[in-house]
Amino acid sequence: MTFTSRKSILLVRNPTAGRRRRGLVDEVVRLVRDAGWSVDLVDTAGAGDARRLAETCDAERYPVIAVAGGDGTINEVVNGLAARPVEGPTPVLAIVPLGTANVLAHELGLRIAAQDIADAMTTGRETLIWPGEAACASHQPRCFSLMAGAGFDAKVVAGVTAPLKRRFGRAAYVWRSMIEARRYRPVRYAVEIDGRTCEAASAIVTRARMYAGPYVVAPQARLNEPLLHVCLFERWGRWQTLRFGLALLLGRLPRTGGFRVVIGRSVRISVVEDAGERGRQPVQIDGDDALALPVSIAVAPRAVRLLRPI
Repeated sequence: MTFTSRKSILLVRNPTAGRRRRGLVDEVVRLVRDAGWSVDLVDTAGAGDARRLAETCDAERYPVIAVAGGDGTINEVVNGLAARPVEGPTPVLAIVPLGTANVLAHELGLRIAAQDIADAMTTGRETLIWPGEAACASHQPRCFSLMAGAGFDAKVVAGVTAPLKRRFGRAAYVWRSMIEARRYRPVRYAVEIDGRTCEAASAIVTRARMYAGPYVVAPQARLNEPLLHVCLFERWGRWQTLRFGLALLLGRLPRTGGFRVVIGRSVRISVVEDAGERGRQPVQIDGDDALALPVSIAVAPRAVRLLRPI
C-alpha cells in the first residue's frame, strides 16, 4: 500500500470500551511509532464524537484513521467516512478491536494482538468494503459495516445497556437472551427482498459472514461485494429460537432447518402481526439499538477503504 510522505495516524479511542485490554492500545501505539509513524490519540467523550472526528479528519495530515473500540464505535467512524465529500480525499480505516464481539476483526482475520494490529495499520493490505445503509421514518439513514437485524436479536441488543455490557461483556447478551426467550411472542415480520416478500420470525441483513463473534451465519457473504445477505429465521416459538441459537454456537446454523439465506440488493422489513407487542420494534445496527421498524435497507452508494492483515 502506498501512502503520502506523511506517515501520521489519527487514533480515535472509545475510553469505555475494552477495559480489560487497557494496555493493548498503548502497546499498539508504541509499536506503530517504532515503525516510524506518528500517532495522535483522541478519546471520545460521548455518542457521535467518533463519527464527527471521521467526517472532519484532515486526510492530508492523517492518511490513516484508526479506531480503538467495539463494532459500535467502528460503525460511527464508518458513518463519518461515508458522509465526507465525494470529491475530497478520505483517510483509510484501521481498527484496534476492543469490543465484546469484535465481529469485524474476526471477519478480517485480525488477531487481537498488539503486533498484528500494528502491522495491519502500517503495512496492511488496503481493501474496499461496501457498507449497508438502513433508513426509517424517524431517523436519518445509518450505514452498517456488518449487519442490521430485526426480531429476536434486535430485542436482545435493545435490552443490554452500556453499563451492563461493560460489566459483564458477552455474558450480558446470554442473560438478556434468556429473558427475551421467556417473553417470546410469535411476532410475524414481512421481509421484502428485491420485490419478493416472505414472512419470518426474525431477520438479519448482513454484509459479513460472521455474527456475534466468530460464528458463521452467511457463508457466501464478502465485505468487498456490494450485496446483502438476508438471513431468515422461518420457524416461530421459544424452543425454535433457542434451537437456532445453539446451532449458531455449534457452527451448524447455515445447515439448520427453518433457516435460509437470500441474496439481494434491496430489503424492506415491516411487522405483519405484532402478537400483542404494541411498542416499538427495534432494529439493531452493528450490535447497537439504532432504528425502528419499518426499515428499508440497501447497499450504501460509497465504499470505505479499510486496512486488513496481509
